[in-house]
Amino acid sequence: MSLAVSRSNNRKFKWALDFTSRSKQERAVEVASAPGYNPSVGQVYTETSRQSDSSHLIIKKSWDLALGPLKQVPMNLFIMYMSGNSISIFPIMMVGMLVIRPIKALFTMQNTFKMIEGSHAAGQKFVYFLGNVVNIALALYKCQSMGLLPSHASDWLAFVEPQTQMEFSGGGIVLF
Repeated sequence: MSLAVSRSNNRKFKWALDFTSRSKQERAVEVASAPGYNPSVGQVYTETSRQSDSSHLIIKKSWDLALGPLKQVPMNLFIMYMSGNSISIFPIMMVGMLVIRPIKALFTMQNTFKMIEGSHAAGQKFVYFLGNVVNIALALYKCQSMGLLPSHASDWLAFVEPQTQMEFSGGGIVLF
């Protein structure tokens, strides 16, 4: 039994340190390097790599900001589908929010991008503008499908007769 205990005590683990028997210099030599560290190169991060990492991070975050409105398009499509085409308070509130948020974002675009500078700034502003215009177009399409946009002359002129429907259908049966 004592042989098994002494055998397990003699076995050294990769990251185990024995502070009882050796001097400080010998202990520092026996510790294995951390994964990903190359002792011949030395320190992994230098000042230039930190600066390039921070500039890369700033560019990445600014592109995330610029692509934000385009990332909202699928959710806006889902909200448009779920709200339906009826004229009631919920769909009208949804359409109002679909119109107001991108317009506010377009008016505050200069403040949004005031900290971003460099060669990517113009492209990021254009993508941000394009994403907000797409969201406004979706809102206008929803207004058109709900019948809220004036699309005929009779919608804004009182003396023009409104168009008459030639045919009505319901439940698969044609009604006259």
